[in-house]
Amino acid sequence: MRLSRYFMPILKENPKEAEIISHRLMLRAGMIRQQSQGIYSWLPLGKRVLDKVNAIIREEQNRSGAIELLMPTLQSAELWQESGRYDAYGKEMLRIKDRQDRPMLYGPTNEEMVTDIFRSYVKSYKNLPLNLYHIQLKFRDEIRPRFGTMRSREFLMKDAYSFDLTKEAAEHSYRKMFAAYLRTFSRLGLRAIPMRADTGPIGGNLSHEFIILAETGESEVFSHKDFVNFEIPGAETDFDDVAGLQAIFDKWTSVYAATSEMHDEAAFNAIPEGDRLSARGIEVGHIFYFGTKYSEPMGAKVQGPDGKEHLVHMGSYGIGPTRLVPAIIEASHDENGIIWPASVAPFDVVVINMKPGDDACDRLSETVHSGLTTIGKDVLHDDTDERAGTKFATADLIGVPFQVIVGPRSAGNGEVELKNRKTGEREVLTLEAAMNKLAGA
Repeated sequence: MRLSRYFMPILKENPKEAEIISHRLMLRAGMIRQQSQGIYSWLPLGKRVLDKVNAIIREEQNRSGAIELLMPTLQSAELWQESGRYDAYGKEMLRIKDRQDRPMLYGPTNEEMVTDIFRSYVKSYKNLPLNLYHIQLKFRDEIRPRFGTMRSREFLMKDAYSFDLTKEAAEHSYRKMFAAYLRTFSRLGLRAIPMRADTGPIGGNLSHEFIILAETGESEVFSHKDFVNFEIPGAETDFDDVAGLQAIFDKWTSVYAATSEMHDEAAFNAIPEGDRLSARGIEVGHIFYFGTKYSEPMGAKVQGPDGKEHLVHMGSYGIGPTRLVPAIIEASHDENGIIWPASVAPFDVVVINMKPGDDACDRLSETVHSGLTTIGKDVLHDDTDERAGTKFATADLIGVPFQVIVGPRSAGNGEVELKNRKTGEREVLTLEAAMNKLAGA
């Protein structure tokens, strides 16, 4: 991708409306634009990151056995009236009417709709367990949207919904998502701590929030420091292994961790003082088991092996991709800009042509650009006429993991300078050595 032909509106000054570093950097890097209070457009650079975050979420949901579908954003109020949540949900729900004057709503979540889909088609325990998920825009009319896409009114959500015959089977489905979430956040470059949490308007009696520690976090959290050293479940994890997933769950819930709503001061004080961790945290995922809360009022039943009808046990599992992007930035940045983990960087490499129009610089830059693109790397080629300082500042701001700097002095010798954005390490390499190193990165 040539920067001269790309749409990336960089801002040189910090926007006054941005309160936290991720919001400032996302606006400055041309990742997002606010359209109205709490509602944002994702511009090309931001959309590339968001797509990579979604791809990792999908891979881990699929690995766990969940199946993707897509439900509409607009929902009939009848389903919510059936479950009893229509009046109880509060002003966060955007209620509207269509031209036939039928009550509709812009969905804040999808428990009712997915339950309706399930009860329409699944009639036997032989079709269980089942976990259906989608990645879809949601709307919650927050009274005080803030921090950019960290707390917006319209947001993207991955929500999954599990259906099981028994409570024991449903708890196994819960542990599947628990392990899948640990893997997901680790692949995104984050260390997420699962914490006992309030179930809120979703309902139920078993719930964990996945929290990453950050000074700009919305809530205070309390945990044991041992979480830092816990091992993330591997790619070989067998999600049908009941005992194996129980062991993972038991390990990660063996020491104290809770949000402020669920905090037990006495239990926290029982931890040795040097092992206590009290900090601010950002919620990046939330999982719930709520039994028959929705299946009972909506009549979601299956025939069991005993020939009788049984209400299914359900759970729901959310991850906010549009919240994850700023959370990653909060966890990984410096005074010059964003430092993306390689897994979600908008580009793998930025090639900086220091002197467009110079034959040697143009030729070598094109060779690097085309060569890396051929082997599947996402490459941004800065072929603009901007000054060197501006090019370096832009490359650092947008946080691409590697910069290949092609200047007239080194280009004549067939050499480039390679900079690692995270470490700041620079080295002059032959074209072949640089290409080989980037190919393995």
